[in-house]
Amino acid sequence: MHVRIYTDGGSRGNPGPAASAAVIKTVHAGKEGETIAEVSKFLGRETNNQAEYTAIIIGLQKAHRLGAKQVEVYMDSELATRQLNGQYKVKDAGIAKRFLEVKNLIQAFNRVTFTHVRRERNKEADALVNKVLDANA
Repeated sequence: MHVRIYTDGGSRGNPGPAASAAVIKTVHAGKEGETIAEVSKFLGRETNNQAEYTAIIIGLQKAHRLGAKQVEVYMDSELATRQLNGQYKVKDAGIAKRFLEVKNLIQAFNRVTFTHVRRERNKEADALVNKVLDANA
């Protein structure tokens, strides 16, 4: 199965109350299909970057449970995208732990790509993050 995961993480304050979310959609012949899963999580007090990485982690975990073999991860975090694609080094210890967790998780798939998208293309995951933050305010 081929899926596309839209991930987002956010904190109100940096650090502050934080949440992560992922929206998983099918991909058939290169075309995006229907949403097959959504996952979200309230994180407590975290930084925005920590929340972004947690969103990737919970998205990959869910995709694995669904039986996905090919995964495209789309996110509006340019920093996380560039770190995961090897363009930037990970310097923060808190992020390094999550970075390694992502790298371990991708071993379960045949192929995983990380793509930066503009915020407008990530509205569903962003809305889910805000819903979780509002529910825990």
